[in-house]
Amino acid sequence: MRLNGKVAIITGAGQGIGAATSLKFAREGAIVVVCDVNPTAISDVVASCREAGAQALGFSIDVADRAAVDRMVADVVEQYRRIDVLVNNAGITRDARLQKMTLKQFDDVIDVNLRGVFHASQAVADRMVAQGAGVILNASSVVGIYGNYGQTNYAAAKFGVIGFTKTWSRELGPKGIRVNAVAPGFIDTPILSTVPDDVLAKMREQVPLRRLGKPEEIANLYAFLASDEASYINGAVIEASGGMTL
Repeated sequence: MRLNGKVAIITGAGQGIGAATSLKFAREGAIVVVCDVNPTAISDVVASCREAGAQALGFSIDVADRAAVDRMVADVVEQYRRIDVLVNNAGITRDARLQKMTLKQFDDVIDVNLRGVFHASQAVADRMVAQGAGVILNASSVVGIYGNYGQTNYAAAKFGVIGFTKTWSRELGPKGIRVNAVAPGFIDTPILSTVPDDVLAKMREQVPLRRLGKPEEIANLYAFLASDEASYINGAVIEASGGMTL
């Protein structure tokens, strides 16, 4: 198993890509730390990981709350003495055009999607440096590469995550820590549940593969990047979009 015995913290793990990543890591032998704001979803994902034969525990936290993130990391270190992988997956959307976007919409997205990545990464960095090894994986987006109508806040956060990735790979690489980002395209997750069918059809038409991605396909990429098979990949931003940006 690719991740046998590795302690992996996954944020935003209650549904969608985060839940799929948690289960994939469990099947690859990791000890999975499931973090989300939804306690019921956490319990369900932890149960699925355990059914897959993995050790798993859950934390109900908002990554925008630094004190909560620090407590979670301290608890994990106390129990397992190490942190091998952090997947910064937590994210939200609050879409509006520039002229209509409220300060709250802007701040909410920046707090979770950008500040939350900083919080979790800074909280685990000292432990990884002390170990001389670790992997940080950041969720960006094709929106963080190309921008998108009505997503000023989301694009800013996801562009920023790429900046984090490039900077931290330089700072932490000499310490044995790899930092990479994944930039998914249109993925079939609950975040699309309110999108009308005709809009979904147009989204599929933009993708050469003529379909939305599956959460499991992004989870597979995270598992590869977290594993020793990706030992020379550092500072990369890997687009997983079915070719939609070609």
